[in-house]
Amino acid sequence: MTKGRAHGGAAFLVGAGILFSRLAGLIRQKVFAHYFGASPVADAFNAAFRIPNLLQNLFGEGVLSASFIPEYSRLVARGDQRESDRLAGAVLAALALVAAILVLLGVLMAPMLVALIAPGFTGEKRELTTQLTRIFFPASGLLVFSAWCLGILNSHRRFFLSYAAPVVWNLTMVAAMLWFGRGATQQRLVVYLAWASVLGSAFMFALQLPVVLKLTGAIRPHLDFSSESSRGVIRNFLPAVMSRGVVQISAYVDSFIASWLPGAVAIIAYAQLLYTLPVSLFGMAVSAAEIPLMSAATGTPEEVASYLRGRLDGGLHRIAYFIIPSAVAFFALGDVVGGALYESGRFSRSDSIWMWQVLAGSTIGLLASTWGRLYSSTFYAMRDTRTPLYYAAIRVSVASTLGYVSALYLPRWLGVDPRYGAAFLTAASGAAGWLEFLLLRREMKRRIGHTSIRRAHTFRLWFAALSAAAIAWGFKLGLESTHTVWTALAILASYGVAYLLLTTLFQVPEAVALTARLTRRR
Repeated sequence: MTKGRAHGGAAFLVGAGILFSRLAGLIRQKVFAHYFGASPVADAFNAAFRIPNLLQNLFGEGVLSASFIPEYSRLVARGDQRESDRLAGAVLAALALVAAILVLLGVLMAPMLVALIAPGFTGEKRELTTQLTRIFFPASGLLVFSAWCLGILNSHRRFFLSYAAPVVWNLTMVAAMLWFGRGATQQRLVVYLAWASVLGSAFMFALQLPVVLKLTGAIRPHLDFSSESSRGVIRNFLPAVMSRGVVQISAYVDSFIASWLPGAVAIIAYAQLLYTLPVSLFGMAVSAAEIPLMSAATGTPEEVASYLRGRLDGGLHRIAYFIIPSAVAFFALGDVVGGALYESGRFSRSDSIWMWQVLAGSTIGLLASTWGRLYSSTFYAMRDTRTPLYYAAIRVSVASTLGYVSALYLPRWLGVDPRYGAAFLTAASGAAGWLEFLLLRREMKRRIGHTSIRRAHTFRLWFAALSAAAIAWGFKLGLESTHTVWTALAILASYGVAYLLLTTLFQVPEAVALTARLTRRR
């Protein structure tokens, strides 16, 4: 059986690349908030960006991780470069063909798409959303090719570049806002920003392509899918596309509902950037590093099952150590984070409080969605893309129904401000995420045996996170008159240090290892 090392270094490289990318994203969003706040133009931009983003998500990283990477990693592990290059060329050609067709259709059908996704938009707001949608579609097509590069690089254990490449995309957009921001109106500036997204997408692909060509040699695009590995990609590709499509339907339903709440589309986008940060840093880092390793496992069915259980359990523990304190921090200190990041220009203190409410609702499903990502990655490594699709469809159905009622009717029933509907919407999505996770875990238990995290371990993490939050609240109350970046850093630093010390005291393995590493460096 293939022996797996700890491979914490792989997850670290993924996490480091994502960290740089997300930090650049936070800078981009802070500058965006300064110029646009929660205005109708901000709503139009975020709604327009979500529509062509469907293309990237359908044929981007998630789908390639489910279909292409397992087959390509197996060929790389066998040392069969000729066949791996043929597979890479076939996938590249297919992606180019499909992306070109969908980009063309998206540009032509933009008015209908906007009317379908954001029916609450009218007049100039709808026209601006349509214009931006047409610009964003070519950018999404270029991001699909970046995702193909990511699949190649990950399979060759080159994790950092592919996840750090979005830094270029983010900084291109930041530069556009700073360059044109002073003299342009909001409507003109947002158009410049959309074109900067196209340019940044091209830069991302150009940055990764030379390394890909160096690793693979001569890749020739072709549409010959007669080989066994190519057929394997096709078998898994369609269910993976459907699975990602189901997830996208959920995002579009959220956008559809939020379009009836003025400003909610933009506020949810601001909160989502923060909410997805720990999911990307820890959930995606662990999952991305594990897929090539799990896919390469060989041996008897019992040996493979034992290997997968070991890697899955280890990943669950690593994810929990970072995601639990993230959820507590967002729930208890979301206004601190939001105020420091976004409050300036057109983004007011009341917008920060609103975003905190939305962020607090998102924390309900933070741990479940991150654990669920790892379980789905394990199914993908087992060449099973249908099971995640089935349970994702159930989650979307539940989330859509709960979200519609919670966002549009629950505030009225409770007699509260309709703006709370945005928070109820994200909370409903989180509750549905727990349902999906429990279904995935049950099916995985049937396939390879019991996999879970120890309850005592989870209790220690929650206790440490809540205790650290109480300490941070003490700092917050003493500094509540100020809302600067330095204030937020002081409050969050007290929280992080307290959590690390408490989990080290409780002998949590991840904390002990981290403390030992920091001590050695010192």
